[in-house]
Amino acid sequence: MEINAVIPMLDALAQETRLKAFRLLVKAGPDGLAAGSLSAHLDVPHNTLSFHLRHLTQANIVTSHKQGRSVIYAANFPAMRDLLGFLIRDCCSADMARVRESETDGCCTIELSAPAASVPA
Repeated sequence: MEINAVIPMLDALAQETRLKAFRLLVKAGPDGLAAGSLSAHLDVPHNTLSFHLRHLTQANIVTSHKQGRSVIYAANFPAMRDLLGFLIRDCCSADMARVRESETDGCCTIELSAPAASVPA
């Protein structure tokens, strides 16, 4: 993943309402949630939420599609996986964290090293 794609994603998530909305969408899974349901869960007015969802969509971390009269929003899981992979592979040393990819099911596991014990001064 290129850094030019990472920056807008991190920027989009660096705001409380957008981060809360994204977390709800991740929990909702690939089926996503209707905008009205998100608005109710977050107790955010529709027009305010629309602004934040547009920001997440433009950053490519959320997708949307029409279903009847509703707009359904969902986390962009492939983009999220690429973002996490970028942060682990390109920003952490191998002794701190690594991504282990399964050859059978296509899933990845992020392995974080235990923090080193602090040494008294």
